[in-house]
Amino acid sequence: MKKYNFLVLTEHTKHSDQNSLYALVAELARHEQSGQVYVASRGNAKNKCFFEDRTSSEVEATLATSSFAFQSDGAQFLEDTTTIDIQSVDVVFMRLPRPATDEFLEHLVSIAPKQVFVNNPKGIVKTSTKEFLLNFPSVCPPMKFCRSVIDVLNFASKYPIVLKPLREYGGKGVVKVQDHYVFAGDGRPQPIKEYLMEIKQELETNGYLAMKFLKNVSEGDKRILVVNGEILASSLRLPAPDSWLCNVAQGGTSVPSTVSPEEVEIIEQITPTLLKEGIVMFGADTLVGDDGKRILSEVNTLSIGGFPQAAEQTGTPVVKKAINNIIAYVNSQQPRA
Repeated sequence: MKKYNFLVLTEHTKHSDQNSLYALVAELARHEQSGQVYVASRGNAKNKCFFEDRTSSEVEATLATSSFAFQSDGAQFLEDTTTIDIQSVDVVFMRLPRPATDEFLEHLVSIAPKQVFVNNPKGIVKTSTKEFLLNFPSVCPPMKFCRSVIDVLNFASKYPIVLKPLREYGGKGVVKVQDHYVFAGDGRPQPIKEYLMEIKQELETNGYLAMKFLKNVSEGDKRILVVNGEILASSLRLPAPDSWLCNVAQGGTSVPSTVSPEEVEIIEQITPTLLKEGIVMFGADTLVGDDGKRILSEVNTLSIGGFPQAAEQTGTPVVKKAINNIIAYVNSQQPRA
């Protein structure tokens, strides 16, 4: 049985004890097909040449074991580390949040062309923008990619809309547009033309995704965790009182949930496209459409969390299943004898 050496890339200074990294790495370290599991942090100043300057293929990394766990001082990422060349491992496991620039992600593939990535950095670049949803119009609300003030005004003239910056996350920058006004998460109105002048440069440079505002948004935003094509768990995020934003970072709350038949169909439809791009782990978000059925609202592919929380909520071995499915994917990427 082949064993694989792993290099996990992360950013420990942004972690809390709720971060999925620790449970996933501990489970990975105990898997029978794991050799050595190293974890390197962008938060270690010695790794600047790798993460920021892009002048080295080597990182300072800690050797993880099955007892790997969160430490508030982050000492394990800074002390007693080993120099590891990314080209010396078999698999690179991406647990790196933004800001991870597209240039850095593309660079990773260029310096490690023979390594298996979970998820593939080029695939992350392609899929981690909200524009990617335009590939799946049949399972999404009505949408429009907007590159001008006129684009937004024309789409908003049809019905209330939600306007999303392409590469923000956690509900940042998302606004509702209705009756010539823009409403942020706190509900305060702003004249739409005034707001559009504020974002005009970003709008024309990078674009925004406009999406029809769904009247059933108060029924919650469901996050579905998928690894190598298998749905492992889901949780329902409910908006705070007097808010329409469901993100926990924006005051929402998370409760256990089950996956509906239409959500199974959504995952079955989008998974082949994502796997083709090397996206092994992703989080799909759904909302209740105006017809009462769940509909796709977002796909997250950079650093998906919530695995240990899902295991606790469901009483099922979600973390173990996630690692088993990752190993199965890595096995599938090996050349046949």
